[in-house]
Amino acid sequence: MHCLRRLCLLALPCLGLLWAGLPAQAQDGSLRIGSKRFTESYILAEVLAQTAAPHLPSPPQLRQGLGNTAIVYEALRSGSIDLYAEYTGTVALEILKNPQPMTREAMGAALAPLGLGVAIPLGFNDGYALAMRAADADRLGVRSLSDLARHPDLRLGLSNEFIGRADGWQGLAARYGFAQKPTGLDHGLAYDAIAARQIDMIDIYTTDAKIDHLGLRVLEDDRAYFPRYDAVVLHRLDLPTRAPQAWAALQKLEGRINERAMIAMNARAELQGVAFDVIARDFLASRHGAGAQAAGSGDGARGFIAKLFGSDLGRLTRQHLLLVAISVGLAIVIAVPLGILVFPHLRLRAVVLGFTGLLQTVPSLALLAVLISLIGAIGTLPALIALTLYSLLPIMRNTVTGLAEVPAGLRQAGTALGMTGGQSLRLVLLPLALPTLLAGVRTAATIAVGTATIAAFIGAGGYGERIVTGLALNDRELLVAGALPAAVLALLSEGLFEAIEYWMRRARRTG
Repeated sequence: MHCLRRLCLLALPCLGLLWAGLPAQAQDGSLRIGSKRFTESYILAEVLAQTAAPHLPSPPQLRQGLGNTAIVYEALRSGSIDLYAEYTGTVALEILKNPQPMTREAMGAALAPLGLGVAIPLGFNDGYALAMRAADADRLGVRSLSDLARHPDLRLGLSNEFIGRADGWQGLAARYGFAQKPTGLDHGLAYDAIAARQIDMIDIYTTDAKIDHLGLRVLEDDRAYFPRYDAVVLHRLDLPTRAPQAWAALQKLEGRINERAMIAMNARAELQGVAFDVIARDFLASRHGAGAQAAGSGDGARGFIAKLFGSDLGRLTRQHLLLVAISVGLAIVIAVPLGILVFPHLRLRAVVLGFTGLLQTVPSLALLAVLISLIGAIGTLPALIALTLYSLLPIMRNTVTGLAEVPAGLRQAGTALGMTGGQSLRLVLLPLALPTLLAGVRTAATIAVGTATIAAFIGAGGYGERIVTGLALNDRELLVAGALPAAVLALLSEGLFEAIEYWMRRARRTG
């Protein structure tokens, strides 16, 4: 019984947090705005949020950095967010799977049966293009995509989304007859790679701030493969009636952001380190929505210490702790009884442990994408499910191992004393297996601390929020400001379990 009490002491506080934490994620009385995981999308989400905020009863909820189009669109479709900034080419080709050019009216008609609408053209086109170093382009005589086809030896580093999109690499390669085999890279890291001459060409958004900064040549799309990617607002159809005043304010953004203004805002974020909310506030404060963003060379830029101990540290710590504690607590409640159940049955034990081991091989983002599709939600719930599944194996395996390590003589002694199977389990087997079982919980907690950083890709927060933003901006300081607290939390977790094991050893000696 002492063993079961100790397990409860570990698991029950964690599960108690589930009740305390989930309502905050489930509350639904405010405007929820999402963004993808690149600089411009972060900025536009802030512009939309700050525009709507004065006309709402409570501040908008921002779900920043929700990964690629598939994830943020699924969040919109399922009702986890109400709107986000999207592009007409992406709506037509990637979401509606229509290879032909579409008017905004036609897009609206196709989206309406899904409960979605497209509105508020913001005033700029941000299309896909390929770019290479201008000096290399001049040396090789490459000015258009047709010219590129004559140089199959050039090394292409393309974003993984562009490689997989319907309007991305496959169609482009077929149109121009490209023979190159691209390498998948994060969009933000690709600029560093081309600057370091590790690759020769990257895909870019035409409003990227680093094109001129790095001296890149944007190749002409001489066969007109890419459609226009005019920035619009993709939204749930009921939004205008649910929040009429906020919607009226958002409509005033129509046509207010031109390409020059968007490039300048992206530059402030990527080249000067200005915070997204500051950039949006300056833009909206300017008289015509263009000018304030170009003023000042670094207003709002922060050093590493300011990023590390920023005002978001407390919130991110609570979110990260919540994800780790609940997922490990759930894993204890599931894995320990299951391990005890399958222990006497060798074949069943092998099957169950094999299945939980297989879960460990599933890439975290792939698992999250599947879970979002299955449960129709983003945020805390799919993140908790994924983290719990990843925590099952070490706890279950160590439960089985601990039970197997109990000497046969002690098992027989319990039987000789007339104990039932349940009594032998509670009074002999589990107490002796507890140190090994606890080591599994310790491993699961350490794994969960690190893996929980991926929760930010689906809007569940935690230290990964800084890491995701740092990747989007290629900001190494912000990346470290997210990774360092996670490492400290892992060390604290190790210290906590070391203290628990010390207390258990001392209790055994004095008992």
